[in-house]
Order: sequence, then C-alpha cells, then structure tokens
Amino acid sequence: MGRERRWNHNIHYHPRILGAVPEGASRALDVGCGEGMLARALHRTIPDVTGIDLDTTSLEQARAYNDGIEYIQGDFLTHPLELASFDVVASVATLHHMDAAKGLARMRDLVRPGGVLAVVGLARNELPRELPQVLAAMAAGAVYRVAKGHWEHPSPIVWPPPVTYAEMRALAAEIVPGAEYRRHLLWRYSIVWRKPLG
Repeated sequence: MGRERRWNHNIHYHPRILGAVPEGASRALDVGCGEGMLARALHRTIPDVTGIDLDTTSLEQARAYNDGIEYIQGDFLTHPLELASFDVVASVATLHHMDAAKGLARMRDLVRPGGVLAVVGLARNELPRELPQVLAAMAAGAVYRVAKGHWEHPSPIVWPPPVTYAEMRALAAEIVPGAEYRRHLLWRYSIVWRKPLG
C-alpha cells in the first residue's frame, strides 16, 4: 500500500487535527508521533514541527524520511519542552498510553496563548449501555477496510483504553474548559481547544 494511500482508524481522523490548525501557525508539536505521518502532514503548512515519542522503532521510520522535522525520543510528560511555546499541540491515539489527566494538562500548558490543542483519542466503551455505538463502529469499520484496506502502524498498542468516553469528556471539561469534545463513529473521540489570549 502506497504511503500516501494508507488508512486506519487514526489516519481517518487526521483531518480533524489538520482542520484545527490556526492561520499563521509557525510551530507545532506532535505528541506520540509514531512514524511521523501526522507530523509530516502538519509540516506542509507549519514550518517548525517537532515530534516526540518513546518508541525506537517508530522513530527510526520517522527519521528515515529526512523531512526537516525534529524527532525526539523521550517521555512527553517529563521531557524539557518549553511551556506556552507551540501554536499547535496535536496528538492522535496517545493519551490512553499515559495518565490522561496529566497528559491533557501537559499538552494544554505547552500551547501558547491563541494556539490550538487538537487531540484524537481512544476510550473504553461502557457495555451494555454503549452497545449501539459499538455495533455501528464495527459495521462502518468493516466497510472502510474493504474499501481502503488497513495499514498497521509500528507503535505499541494499549488495549483496552483505561478511560471511558464519559470520563474523557469530563476530563476535557475540567482541564480545557470550553473545548469542543466529540465522539466519532470509528472508536475515537476528539478534543479541540483554543487557548485564550488573556
């Protein structure tokens, strides 16, 4: 499968991140960048992009592109990144690998005033209450796989996610008040928040 035509549930929601990029953004951070697909997409419009990840295999693949993006191997929660220094802090399928509250707060603190935090994440379904959403996701996912195939990323997998959709919505309301939280069809939620200027 060609690199530009790869598809999976995470890639499906990259447009949610890219559509949130503010005009004139000059510096972005991709948290849990993996092999760099989202970082490269951000770099098409943002001149200074940094990706950070713990996984060696993924970062080796990212660095092989030689694309002018800085890739850091490190723990996002403790690596000395400058606070309030990024116009965009983006993350896809990363928060469930860490304490979600600490991770979301750390991302918030790295966004400069007027900048945007854009997250796509995984959460745990509460059964049987959310069985209709689960069945709809299974059906839609099967159709997409037939139509688009499925690319398996090289990064580690955490399953099931430790935090439920309801818990994630509550965390977003507490940590980034005013953020837009949405639950999406294909096993994902998104949080988009613009940091106040004042």
